[in-house]
Amino acid sequence: MKILWKIIKWIVIVICVLILILYATGNSYIFRGIKLTYLKGEQTANIDDYRDFDNNVIMAGAPRVWQQHLDYNQFPLSPKFEKEMKDFGTAGLVIIKDHQLLSEYYFNGYAQNDITNSFSMAKTFTTMMLGKAIEQGYIKSLDQKITDFIPEFKDDKFGALCTIGDLSAMTSGYDWSEEYYFPLNPTAKAYYGDDVVKQLLDRKFVSKPGGHFKYQSSDTQLLGIVIERALKNKSLSQYFQEEFWQPMGMEMDAQWSKDNPKGMEKTYCCFNATVRDYAKLGQLLLNDGNWFGKQVLDSAFVKKMITPNKKAFNANESQIYGYSVWMDYDYKTPFYAMLGHLGQRIIVVPKEKLVIVRTGKTHNDMPDNLPIEDGDVYRLVDEAMRINDKVKENDSTNTIQ
Repeated sequence: MKILWKIIKWIVIVICVLILILYATGNSYIFRGIKLTYLKGEQTANIDDYRDFDNNVIMAGAPRVWQQHLDYNQFPLSPKFEKEMKDFGTAGLVIIKDHQLLSEYYFNGYAQNDITNSFSMAKTFTTMMLGKAIEQGYIKSLDQKITDFIPEFKDDKFGALCTIGDLSAMTSGYDWSEEYYFPLNPTAKAYYGDDVVKQLLDRKFVSKPGGHFKYQSSDTQLLGIVIERALKNKSLSQYFQEEFWQPMGMEMDAQWSKDNPKGMEKTYCCFNATVRDYAKLGQLLLNDGNWFGKQVLDSAFVKKMITPNKKAFNANESQIYGYSVWMDYDYKTPFYAMLGHLGQRIIVVPKEKLVIVRTGKTHNDMPDNLPIEDGDVYRLVDEAMRINDKVKENDSTNTIQ
């Protein structure tokens, strides 16, 4: 019995020491992370965890509801694809064709008005705000140095060279490790910590900006800091509400998770909205920034976003990223996309005027040997094209009759 008590005592001592070390090294966020993941049966963040964080509400105004296509839900999902959607925890799936709602499905207990986490699709939304801020004169251009807004990096050899465009294009040279499952890493700290600004400003740049593409959430959070400081007296949520959400007639309020009650939005992730409203953001890019006659976002800036940033890739590499937008224009069905952790997708097929949105708890990323390493992205495109072909066949038949 004495031996057992000694063992228990030493276990308690070790645990206490570990706790003290975590607090002393600024890693106490791990306790929150464990509480919100492992203790809930999750392995990583989840699409419903906005309930566990402080949020800014982005209020809808007068809603402009999607008009249903004449072939709305007339062509069901293929059995194999539908099984994948169900098996991998899909929440919602919509396909927009010619600015109309063509297909709409909900799974696993989710419904039309449920909001879920965008994860990294929010990176694109943040760059949309950047475009608007440039248009309105808050920011000069993509080439403006970040130190105009983040002077904390003026003495950083590489940070002083970094432009705002480098942050959007993921060519900053900032010190970061992009990891979603291992708890001791900066991405987890940014997600579960309570002071994302301090965390970002305490780190350094480690290579010359403007070089090779390196995807990392830190760049978009730094971009969020730039925009917020440029706006001065307005939160990013308020700005997005005034310049995008309400002018576009979104149907539901959205929520943007923050690091603490008085803190800032986690701009690299954590925007929460419905599938239908996400689709409107894809449609906005497809429309070159125009929304029913109102130029919400400058068309030249949209073009910049969806064009590959060639200088960020080697000659033998696929050019799959522009300014906060993924793309594969060499695929049999060329497309560009906003992509997020666990299979959050807004995909645009310009040639066929399609917008595809999928949200869900996880995804099947195989095969992972395509230019964009998530295989589900390509299956979503293929399925939408299969349905699109059915629509065109049906339209042709109706015309003949």
